[in-house]
Amino acid sequence: MKGTDHFKRTIYMYLEQRAEEDALFAKKYRNPAKNMDECVTHILNYVQKSGCNGFTDGEIFGQAIHYYEENEIEVGKPMDCQVVVNHVVKLTAEEKAEARQNAVRKYQEEELRKLQNRHRPSARKENQPQPSLFD
Repeated sequence: MKGTDHFKRTIYMYLEQRAEEDALFAKKYRNPAKNMDECVTHILNYVQKSGCNGFTDGEIFGQAIHYYEENEIEVGKPMDCQVVVNHVVKLTAEEKAEARQNAVRKYQEEELRKLQNRHRPSARKENQPQPSLFD
């Protein structure tokens, strides 16, 4: 998963949890005029304007909440960047099983390729005369 996708997912999960716990926020969070892409764009523009390179979770989550709580908010222009998130992604049992199957399949293909290449003749040609220093 790319960093920016992971970032978006982390913000989404936080906001969903916050909406479950806070009925007033839930009403604003469900506003059809707001969406997660614009929320992330707002956060990224906030970060760029600040000139800082690192933020606490609270600062970033606070900007996400700010986006949903304000009716009239300047989102800014979408930007092309990569976001680094220091949270660990927790995979479901299904995702873990799929990753394991992919790893096993890749390993098997690699070993099969090694076995097939082992029996091929080398690329050197034996019939070419060897140059001599004494000729």
